[in-house]
Amino acid sequence: MVGVLIDSCGWVSVVDAGLNLDISLGAVVGESELKITDGVKRELDLLNKKRSSLLLDLLYRRAEVVKSEESHTDDALLALSKKNSWPILTVDKDLKRRVVENRGRYIEVTSGGSLRLVGD
Repeated sequence: MVGVLIDSCGWVSVVDAGLNLDISLGAVVGESELKITDGVKRELDLLNKKRSSLLLDLLYRRAEVVKSEESHTDDALLALSKKNSWPILTVDKDLKRRVVENRGRYIEVTSGGSLRLVGD
């Protein structure tokens, strides 16, 4: 079973695309455990005030909140990804670039409404 770090924009993209996360993640990484950081949770809570239907109850029931010594959300995701070899589910261009520079992996929502794993 592989851990998958969820970035806030990645979660929003999954919801917007109407993806079944279990089936979609299963196709790219197999059985997975969802992970979020405190920073991602804060970002999603703020987004949820501006917009409804983010299915946060589903995410929060299923995801483990993991701690990081990094204070910036992207830095925390990168550090955890590197330490645990967990891919990050994101559509953020800067974060994806940083993941590749650090020889990590990320999962993105494609324009065709599916997930794709990028990296080694």
